[in-house]
Amino acid sequence: MIYHAYQTQERVLNPMREAAMLAAPGLHDLNTWGLNPLNPVSPLRRFAAACEVFSLARLTHHRPEFGIESVTCGKRELQVTEEIVHTTPFATLLRFRKHTTVAQPRVLIVAPMSGHFATLLRETARTMLRDHDVYITDWHNARDVPIEAGRFGIDEYVDHIIEFLNVMGPGAHLVAICQPCVEALAAVAIMAEDKHPATPHSLTLMAGPIDCRVNPTEVNQLATSKPMSWFEHNLIEHVPVQFAGMRRRVYPGFVQLSAFLNMNLQRHIKSFKDYYHQIVTGDHEKAEATRRFYEEYFAVSDLSADFYLETVKLVFQEHALARGKLKWRDRTIKPQLIRRTALLTVEGERDDICALGQTLAAQDLCEKLPQYLRTHYVQAGVGHYGVFSGKRWENQVYPTVREVIHAAD
Repeated sequence: MIYHAYQTQERVLNPMREAAMLAAPGLHDLNTWGLNPLNPVSPLRRFAAACEVFSLARLTHHRPEFGIESVTCGKRELQVTEEIVHTTPFATLLRFRKHTTVAQPRVLIVAPMSGHFATLLRETARTMLRDHDVYITDWHNARDVPIEAGRFGIDEYVDHIIEFLNVMGPGAHLVAICQPCVEALAAVAIMAEDKHPATPHSLTLMAGPIDCRVNPTEVNQLATSKPMSWFEHNLIEHVPVQFAGMRRRVYPGFVQLSAFLNMNLQRHIKSFKDYYHQIVTGDHEKAEATRRFYEEYFAVSDLSADFYLETVKLVFQEHALARGKLKWRDRTIKPQLIRRTALLTVEGERDDICALGQTLAAQDLCEKLPQYLRTHYVQAGVGHYGVFSGKRWENQVYPTVREVIHAAD
């Protein structure tokens, strides 16, 4: 009933948020016309700012636009268009096609399926576009996938990575960020064992839970503090009838977002207070940055219940991959069979979601991989998101990622 209660609340609040959003520009105009130079922060401006804060504090369930229209490559500004390469009921293989004839390494970015859309990696993709031909897994919102499309669990996630690499063809590179590091390593292990021609030349794992027994975080502790029955009975819902995926069992994106918000609640409250003051004082640049972040952060996507529950059980409770017990369609995953794919693991010093050592564990699992094909990088001073977004990603992490990919190409 949580999903139905949430939808009822949204139906009640959305008209008020729409009204607040429409009212704010007019209030700013009225304030400008009656501006007192001795008192620029008038009650009208404060009321307009409150309307903008209220309208921002809303969830959406549709993927935002990537909005990557051009990229600078060397001294040239190249136009970029989105190209749908391949589609399944659960995901789209999306390519950011640059208008150039220059060949660059093909890279598949595997986006996390963790309550947000792949657009959360917009800046990751934009940065990598400078030197690479970039593709991304654009996961669909589970509540929009008809139940007739079947189940989606870890097996199907691995299937998608292998299928997308196969569509891209031999010689590609794989970059997994956060949660899909487990599935990406599993996919490459299977492809290496099968001598698949599209086995990637390099595998980059960034801030992912390869072995959550190492330096367990609050997220890891929460996952092990309850039995699986608790997760199934308290967090899994059926999609309401008004959506294409009606009756599909999902872990709702709004529930996942609530968990993320509660982890750093005071920080988010402060961000909204700051947003209010930025609008009131006319600090438009900072206000716009805050607005863009939360519009993206509040765009939520439901997860298939099968995938969510299997992730909690196999990754966070049983540590199946790290213990050599993870299976894909009844086949044991054997990372030790990876012998030709260059491996880069990346971690953030202050990561409170995937702590130091959890991603590094992949290096030990790939025990037969020659040392010259292994690289580990720790970025000082960043948390989880700083590993793949922001200035330190762009100026310090990315050069290492680029170097490994180009060396293996």
